[in-house]
Amino acid sequence: MDKKNKTKSKSKPKKLKSNKESSTALDVDLWEQNEDRFTTVELPAGAKMPNNSNTITSATVKGTPTVGASSKTGKSISISIGGDGGGGADSTPGGPPPPRDPLETITYPPNTPTTPAAKGTIGGGDSGAALIALDTGDVGEPERGNWTGRFDFLLSLLGYSVGLGNVWRFPYLCYNNGGGAFLIPFTIMLIIAGLPLMFMELSFGQYAALGPVAIYRRFCPLFRGLGAGMVIVSAIVMLYYNLIIAWTIFYMCASFRRQLPWQNCEAAWSTENCFSYEMADQCDAVNGTFYLRTCYNISYAEEHNITELALHALKRPPAEEYFTNYVLGLSSGIEETGGIKVELAACLFVAWAIVFLCLCKGVQSSGKVVYFTALFPYVVLVILFFRGVTLPGAKTGILFYLTPDFKQLANAQVWGDAAVQIFFALSPAWGGLITLSSYNKFSNNCYKDSLIVAICNIATSFFAGLVIFSIIGFLAHELEVEVKKVVDQGAGLAFIVYPEVVTRLPVSPVWSVLFFVMLLTLGLDSQFALMETVTTAILDKFPNLRQYKTWVVLFVGIFGYIGGLGFTTNSGMYWLQLMDKYAANWSVLLIAISECVLIAWIYGSQRFLNDIQGMIGKRSKFWNAFWSAMWRYITPATLLFILFFNWVEYKPASYGHYVYPLWADAVGWFIGLLPVLFIFLIAFQQFCKAPKQLTIKERLKLLLRPTAEWGPAGRPCVNLHAERYDSQNYDVVANTQVLINGLPADVSPYEDNSNGYRDEAMQL
Repeated sequence: MDKKNKTKSKSKPKKLKSNKESSTALDVDLWEQNEDRFTTVELPAGAKMPNNSNTITSATVKGTPTVGASSKTGKSISISIGGDGGGGADSTPGGPPPPRDPLETITYPPNTPTTPAAKGTIGGGDSGAALIALDTGDVGEPERGNWTGRFDFLLSLLGYSVGLGNVWRFPYLCYNNGGGAFLIPFTIMLIIAGLPLMFMELSFGQYAALGPVAIYRRFCPLFRGLGAGMVIVSAIVMLYYNLIIAWTIFYMCASFRRQLPWQNCEAAWSTENCFSYEMADQCDAVNGTFYLRTCYNISYAEEHNITELALHALKRPPAEEYFTNYVLGLSSGIEETGGIKVELAACLFVAWAIVFLCLCKGVQSSGKVVYFTALFPYVVLVILFFRGVTLPGAKTGILFYLTPDFKQLANAQVWGDAAVQIFFALSPAWGGLITLSSYNKFSNNCYKDSLIVAICNIATSFFAGLVIFSIIGFLAHELEVEVKKVVDQGAGLAFIVYPEVVTRLPVSPVWSVLFFVMLLTLGLDSQFALMETVTTAILDKFPNLRQYKTWVVLFVGIFGYIGGLGFTTNSGMYWLQLMDKYAANWSVLLIAISECVLIAWIYGSQRFLNDIQGMIGKRSKFWNAFWSAMWRYITPATLLFILFFNWVEYKPASYGHYVYPLWADAVGWFIGLLPVLFIFLIAFQQFCKAPKQLTIKERLKLLLRPTAEWGPAGRPCVNLHAERYDSQNYDVVANTQVLINGLPADVSPYEDNSNGYRDEAMQL
């Protein structure tokens, strides 16, 4: 490209940071990829370096008060690249190559005069670039911040990955899919789908120290909408997920009474179908017939056929009527909105207030709260376990849960359920994993963290199943029915079955409070990550707002509360179920598949593994081959299987016996596909903005390539404008890797121009 057509960098100045771990002002390492050689130059203040090799001929550094900005103090460096200080005469046949003049001179700060060097020879080939000038990155941007302790991130990640689904969904899936045998497909799916995605996203976010929106803007301009799609998913889920937390607050407050309000059928919200087992037992004791909340003597019952009617009557336990009629005030359908339930709206406000207080300082504040919210559920589970196994009928429930049926492993439904559960348990492609890891230190061992959390996830799921089924076994024993008659999942388990159980325990309010505090902490951990994903996306987009982080969190919380009020209406439960079915389903799977293709195929799995090893240290060839195979082949294939399984098993939305109208399903489909539509619209926009003189293939190639801003976190960034000579067969810019202060920085002949595309420049 001609010099006159070259676009200047739009980046703001950024100060080069010195190496705090040594007495040197700056370490500059250059590695010529085509010659496989590596040269390190340490530049102490005021010193002039002699020739180290034919790669770097000289390097000097001196103090200057004008680096990046007039108020900053820094260093001025000058590095000559290529040649060995000679005059560039032709070589003698059969003899050593002659000395060469320096090909480039790197000068910092940019106000130091520099003259582009002429084309020369480096590494045995003709040059493809000559330096023109030098700009720096930003200095004035507020810091993003980091986790304040080693375990802040680990516990936040544990809390995000171990949520309500481990307690109220996994035990049911285990019972329904072969008992203990279900652990086999669950573990396999964890290894080939859940863990690879978690490790990939944690490494991705930690390497660039950016949230999902900013990271994809730099990583792949064509699919920069992937990050936005993740944030849209998290924002939608964030709205209704906090309502579940509001329910737990409601129940927790209601439990601070001498008698639990759902203990009998005497309240105003009870219908004639409310069936109290306690009252029925009392009626049986006097040889009566209990029907429609009334005890009839035997003669009257026989005379009026009440005994026969009682056998076929609809029986709804008080806990179900309390949840449906009082807590939700459920209408007959989604089209009957009704009014806002004031009590629920108040609890929702409390839930958002808790989230705001815990996140007002970002990860610095939430990182401390998770020491309680991530660990307390385990304390409660242990207490409930020892209480549960001592109850009559507990053994029957546990055996019902654990007895393996290996024939079920031949059923595709079992493998599909295992894959779906592990995928949505670890929550990849929602943006939360990238967001949480973006606040790590560059050298954090995210590989070890992902292994720990994956193991904790499956262990917690299994242990929670023991707790839940010991309690369900007790309820079946009390009701004198089979275990399968009382087993349930989801909200039905948490807000109907368990509340019914605790009414039969001594000091039932204590067990009720413990259980709902556990649900509260489980839910808060996940909500923290969802909220942090949204706020991080905003702060990465507008870095100057980082100093007003508290206000950003407050405004997001206010909008979240307003958006969540619709779920507190009489039809709110129908909308919640609709969102839960569609919001984070197919779109998340498509995002995850796209992520695997971009990182493992377009960027390159080995290149990505090299980036990871730059953070956690070099690993074996087998380790590299294993993860490369996972990301390139096995994990994407598994995700396609999950997607296909979801499509095959698709059924229109329903809640209990209520089937949603067609328009409601259409709304659900729109919400579910909104992130995907957003991704394609942004991709189309980026393609249209690409330079018109390029062919379609050249545009795609340009837009699929990382921008010059892409690189490891925390590295000092300077942009070296270069003039490229396309007729030459060697590009010194594209074939040189630079490390500053030990941090790798890919050198690329492209940089973002004013349109967001990469102009011809190189980056240190």
